[in-house]
Amino acid sequence: MKKPLTKQELHNLAMNHVGKDLEQRGFEFVAVNSKLKKHPQFVCIDKNSQYYFVIVRAVILPENPNNYDIVWMETFKKHAREKNAKVLYAGVGLGSKDNTKAPIYLNEEYLLQYNGIQVLDTHLN
Repeated sequence: MKKPLTKQELHNLAMNHVGKDLEQRGFEFVAVNSKLKKHPQFVCIDKNSQYYFVIVRAVILPENPNNYDIVWMETFKKHAREKNAKVLYAGVGLGSKDNTKAPIYLNEEYLLQYNGIQVLDTHLN
């Protein structure tokens, strides 16, 4: 019997893709938080000891994974400035391979739209 993925499982799937990308880029993980609506999902540092807060957002295709709530993000960027951290955003689109209206099932192929990590400017205008 097919088991559709829950919202938490979809979020974890997106985090796995983003985590692999961060590793390949040479980031070191300081903290990971995989709970839904808890931000940031990753706290990382680079080779220069710069801290990064990484926001991962999973959406169901055809929704655009690159869009985010600008007002909320401004509040989050303020928090990052206070902690001397930079903000990275990673939107991940997931969808059923066979039917855009069908859920994504456990252990079955799926569509992935991931355009990489976006650096969000945290400086005030």
